[in-house]
Amino acid sequence: MSESLDRSTEVPELTADEILARVLHRDGLMLVIDKPAGLPVHRGPKGGANLESSFDALRFGLPRPPVLAHRLDRDTSGCLVLGRHRKATASLGLLFKHGKIAKTYWAVVEGGPVEDEGTIDMPLGRLNAERGWWQKPDPDGQTAVTNWKVLGRGDGLSWLALEPVTGRTHQLRVHSAAAGWPIVGDNIYGNGPRFGEPRLHLHSREIVIPISKNKDPVRVIAPAPPHLHERLRACGWNGE
Repeated sequence: MSESLDRSTEVPELTADEILARVLHRDGLMLVIDKPAGLPVHRGPKGGANLESSFDALRFGLPRPPVLAHRLDRDTSGCLVLGRHRKATASLGLLFKHGKIAKTYWAVVEGGPVEDEGTIDMPLGRLNAERGWWQKPDPDGQTAVTNWKVLGRGDGLSWLALEPVTGRTHQLRVHSAAAGWPIVGDNIYGNGPRFGEPRLHLHSREIVIPISKNKDPVRVIAPAPPHLHERLRACGWNGE
C-alpha cells in the first residue's frame, strides 16, 4: 500500500525558482534535473503534489514545457531526463528503450555483499494485480540484470554503485532485497518504515546520454541528497 500512500503533505510541489535551481544540464534537446526524494514525477489518479506540475518553469523560451523521457520512483532522488521537444523526446525514448543510456545509482544497503562487485541476473514479474507496480523475483518474468560494486562499508551498512542493465520497475530495490541486502528505508521490499525516517537510500547519481552522433555523450552527476549523508559518511564517503 505504501507506494500509493498520500505523502503529499511531506514534500510540497516545487516553485519555479526551486525547480530551476535543480537543473543540472541544459542543451537544445534535453534537460537533466535533480529530482527530490518523496515527490512523484506524475500526477496520481487522486492528484497531489508532483514534479510535472512545475515543468512550465523549464521552457527556457520554447513554446511547450519539457516532458519526461523516463521515470524515477517517488522516493528515488537524482538525475531525471526531460526532452525539450517532441523529436528529442522520441530520440531519448529510443535510447532508454535500447539500453544506450548508462545509469549509475548510489544505494546504502543493510549488511551488504561479501564480494566487492558482481552481477544480479534475476527475472522479475508483477507481484499481483492489486499491487500494481510491485515486483517479485519470477523465473518466468522479464529479464532483469543489475551490475553492482561496493564503494564503501561501515556500521552494518554498505554503499553500493548499482548499474541497471535493464530498466524494470523497482528493479534495484527488488534485486537488492532478494540478494539479502535491502536498501535502507525501502518500505516495500526492505525494512523501511511506512512514514518518516529513514527514507529510501537510493539516488540516481550519474547518467551518460549519447544524444548526438557527432559529439561526446552528455555525462551528468547529481549531488547526494541530505538524507543520504549520514549513512554515506558511515561507509567512508568523503562528501563529494
